[in-house]
Amino acid sequence: MTILKPNQILHYLALKYEGDWDKISQAVNNKERPDDEAYQKLASSCQSKFVTLIDPEYPSALRQTYKPPLVLFYHGDLSLLGNGSKCISYVGSRNSSAYGNEMAKTICSGLSKYGYKIVSGLARGIDAAALTAALDSKGGAIAVLGNGIDFCYPSENTPIYERIKKEGLVLSEYPGMTKPTHETFPLRNRIVAGLSRATIVGEAAKRSGTLITVNYALTTNKDVGCVPYRATDESACNTLIKEGAFVIENAEDALLMIGDTRGEREASKM
Repeated sequence: MTILKPNQILHYLALKYEGDWDKISQAVNNKERPDDEAYQKLASSCQSKFVTLIDPEYPSALRQTYKPPLVLFYHGDLSLLGNGSKCISYVGSRNSSAYGNEMAKTICSGLSKYGYKIVSGLARGIDAAALTAALDSKGGAIAVLGNGIDFCYPSENTPIYERIKKEGLVLSEYPGMTKPTHETFPLRNRIVAGLSRATIVGEAAKRSGTLITVNYALTTNKDVGCVPYRATDESACNTLIKEGAFVIENAEDALLMIGDTRGEREASKM
């Protein structure tokens, strides 16, 4: 009988329990072990690559995250993550304004030219604008899904999803065609924040789910920056700036936020 390796057991449990962290952890604690035939049957249904928490290739930036994913499924280039020092998350409203989209394009394009990778969800609005800007600038685009790795939600973002699979990196702790739920999206945000050196909020209402990502970033002592809005706008960005978030008007401001001296040099020229 073939003895499965520990990472294969984790892979099996992630497939069996559809990425549910609590169920996988309980199964590990209960020492649940599949036989080789059961593992091969489930594994053959999974078309994506995977990396587990116990593999050396697992992103080090995620190891200190709340409930670090036990298995990550992915399409694309995992090396884009590096040690997280070159990853910046850019997140925001699904119902983005023209101003929000333009700022996402400007800032993310600039960061890409400085060698930074853009991490975001694959939601419509700011997320999609940020990732598209990174792709168009030939930078690194990293999309984190709140559903199965082979399921694009929303469907309107399928062209971006397919492009990132080829030119960047798509990640999810959920296998195959696992459907999203109200719980999976907030959990997705811990991965977005965990992978990133800092988080930028491009646009958000005061009760936006984007604030979940901000909270995850703050609890791990990471910098948070926000694009400013008019005083008459109902904006979580302005509120966060009042509470101490960095003002981000361009890529150079983001560099200053994280202590990249190139931002200081460029600012002195303005």
